[in-house]
Amino acid sequence: MTFRLPSAAPLLRTPQTAVLEGIAGFVPPDAVPNHALPAAWDVDDAWVRRRTGIGERRRAAPGVTTGDLAVEAAGRALAVAGGPLVDAVIVATSTPDRPMPAMAPRLATRLGLGEIAAWDVSAACSGFVYGLAAAVGTLASGCADRVLLVAAEVYSTLLDPQDRSAGIVFGDGAAAVVLRRGERAELGGVLALDLGSDGSGDQLIQVAGGGAQERSRPGEFGPDDRYFRMRGREVFQHAVTRMTQSAHTVLKRADWAAEDVDRFCAHQANARILSAVGDRIPVPGERHVTNIARVGNTGAASIPLALADAAARGELRAGERLLLTAFGAGLTWGSAALVWPELPTVPHIDTIDTDAVAHHEPAADPALRTRIA
Repeated sequence: MTFRLPSAAPLLRTPQTAVLEGIAGFVPPDAVPNHALPAAWDVDDAWVRRRTGIGERRRAAPGVTTGDLAVEAAGRALAVAGGPLVDAVIVATSTPDRPMPAMAPRLATRLGLGEIAAWDVSAACSGFVYGLAAAVGTLASGCADRVLLVAAEVYSTLLDPQDRSAGIVFGDGAAAVVLRRGERAELGGVLALDLGSDGSGDQLIQVAGGGAQERSRPGEFGPDDRYFRMRGREVFQHAVTRMTQSAHTVLKRADWAAEDVDRFCAHQANARILSAVGDRIPVPGERHVTNIARVGNTGAASIPLALADAAARGELRAGERLLLTAFGAGLTWGSAALVWPELPTVPHIDTIDTDAVAHHEPAADPALRTRIA
């Protein structure tokens, strides 16, 4: 079943929307280049690059959690935005620190944001776009004036050491955006959204164990069911089809033609999927925003992490029209159209900036600085 915002939806028709005013990302310092992958996987650099476009991926050190990466990215994004007060925190992740409670309330406390609204979004690799839609609704409805949206993953905790198909692709990382209520005509404004899902494909990408199903029927599950599994060939076709269709829907809602798109940022699944979707929209390769070669597939964090990386490198200009699209487990997918804002300097995603983070994290574990650094 597909959810489609009706043409008269207030979210799209009223002038009020979410306006981007800060972005930043963070990846752990430990890089795993292709030549350092396990010998048992029998792969080399050329083989991995040819199939995925990935040269290296980042891995969180032992003891570093999804929440730790989220704090780092969120603190940076708040600093870029000028340290504003926020009224709500949304965290998109498939690798929460615990099944319960949600990560967002603890993140808000670690950042010193007070007793504000905070909740998680679980839409796998589509999580950032789903979180963006939630932020737009929260802001446009008047429930908040400013939202911190964070996407963070430590996929390395879900990977089967024997599964090279997932091991060569996934990396750990986080990114965050600060969004305020504003007008659609402003630079940074989100202009259109599209969301969809199809639960009949829920077994194509999954971690079968670890939830209530396993606890209620423990005899049907084994230790391997705690690992991430994906049926790659089927996923490829679904991902290309759904992201292309969703992107076309958003273009229509934004009243853009494909040639109006200045920059295109898709979920960084693998290079072949990115190329196939770009060709079908179509958006030429030189307009793609991508960093998969250096960080791999970082799940829900992949789109904002690629944008933060491009912003830090000076590759995005104010006024450019951006098309975003994502696909993930569920199956879920979504797209968004926005205009890039004028932003202050954005920190590079692979540098440590403890001062900016510490300013927003008065209650943080002191050992975190050592673990991340």
